Amino acid sequence: MDDGSRPFSTAALIGTGVMGRGIAQLTAQAGLRTLLYDTRPGAAEAARDGITQVLQQLAAKGRLSSEDAAATASRLIVVTALDDLVSADLIIEAIVERLDVKQALFRELEARVAPTCVLTTNTSSLSVTAIAAALERPDRMAGFHFFNPAPLMKIVEVVAGARTSDATCEALCTLTRAFGHRPVRVKDWPGFLINHAGRAYVTEAMRVLSEGVASAADLDRIMREAAGFRMGPCELLDLTGLDVSHPVMESIYHQFYEEPRFRPSPETQRRLEAGLLGRKSGEGFYRYQDGRAVLAPETPVPNDRPASVWISRADVASGEALAAFVRALPGAIVIEDAAVPSPAALCLVTPFGTDATTAALAQRLDPVRTVAVDMLFGLDGRITLMHTPLTSTAMRRAAQGLIGSGGHAVTMVADSPGAVAQRVAAMIVNVGCDIAQQRIAAPEDIDPAVERGLGYPRGPLALGDALTPARVLQVLEALHWQTGDPRYRPSLWLRRRAALGVSLTTPDRAD
Repeated sequence: MDDGSRPFSTAALIGTGVMGRGIAQLTAQAGLRTLLYDTRPGAAEAARDGITQVLQQLAAKGRLSSEDAAATASRLIVVTALDDLVSADLIIEAIVERLDVKQALFRELEARVAPTCVLTTNTSSLSVTAIAAALERPDRMAGFHFFNPAPLMKIVEVVAGARTSDATCEALCTLTRAFGHRPVRVKDWPGFLINHAGRAYVTEAMRVLSEGVASAADLDRIMREAAGFRMGPCELLDLTGLDVSHPVMESIYHQFYEEPRFRPSPETQRRLEAGLLGRKSGEGFYRYQDGRAVLAPETPVPNDRPASVWISRADVASGEALAAFVRALPGAIVIEDAAVPSPAALCLVTPFGTDATTAALAQRLDPVRTVAVDMLFGLDGRITLMHTPLTSTAMRRAAQGLIGSGGHAVTMVADSPGAVAQRVAAMIVNVGCDIAQQRIAAPEDIDPAVERGLGYPRGPLALGDALTPARVLQVLEALHWQTGDPRYRPSLWLRRRAALGVSLTTPDRAD
């Protein structure tokens, strides 16, 4: 090991594909002599030349001096045999995701490198403990999981297998900081931290889609424009490709012994079988032309308005907020104040976790005239309305016309416990809480890792705090009660902190 800020002097990259190249660029830029090895003829040379070109481009843009670019490139060394790696004090493997192949490689490496050499795998789906089981010294092996593109995705999971030493993890964390990246110590668990946390977004969204609650386009609009995500779940799956995403969904589901929270939907399996992979096949949830999604125009908000509107106060704060919103809309609007609505009034309810039908019946409202408004993310962005199976077309149009009259984007969805954003957001928070409960990562590391690794506007615990733990718990309990599906059972981490009235990032006291 070199010094306190850079604990290694020579790194060896085994596997020089896209991920291996990115990691090699980081190690070379951090001052490490970087050995490039690949069994494919010419691959290591191509990687060296490609990284050198990237460094030259960075220098041309002023992000790197020409001297630093040249010095970094000089540290990239192509080798042709495993015996050439004996000088390495750090091995980073980035080859095919097959346990037997990785185990065989590390057995060969352990016989060649020094006893002090740290061995790491960039696996995203395999058990680090299982890979290390092939070694005589599993204590010096860890997961070193980067995200693509490695130089730009400034988060690295340092994964401790069952027998990985603390010193091994600390050395890797120190090196990660030298890259300018944030290291996150993670327990060896299916999906580690970030891929584990990412299960809720697309998995719950696909369930919503398969139930016919909303179209793919409406689902994406709601999650972008109401919940604030950069990409909708269907857009995201089209980008990654179902040939990549669906097997990961199945793998993590089975690795958790069929945990209901991670249950995939037949929706993605059928689409995969049909070859609707996404952008790479030209068609997925959307059809693509010249690399851009072809979208049907959104149906305009109707001009219809109700004769009067009655707003539920079953949830006082939400009812008052909705009433204030309606009063501020243009035009004369009659808002009824009586405890019972008149026979002609549009009835607006604000349920959390239940559907419009349940809310209407619980409050003895006419389901023909009842429409639900999702208030979880407020009324500043896209507003989601939800009708009962009996809500008349006239009342649906009146509700859309009223809520959209101030220029607000409005989406009407079919009846569903938790509508769309409530279901998806609550599941994201719940999975994040269970990651904390299972001690997969420290609570303070979960949000930064997910925000950087997945591009979420907030990490799961921060999202839960913003929505309030009590509200998220209310949504999940209602979903669990109404559907009977154990996928919605609340995490004990969430349940306890909601009861205590503290932040979801609050750890258990250690004293």
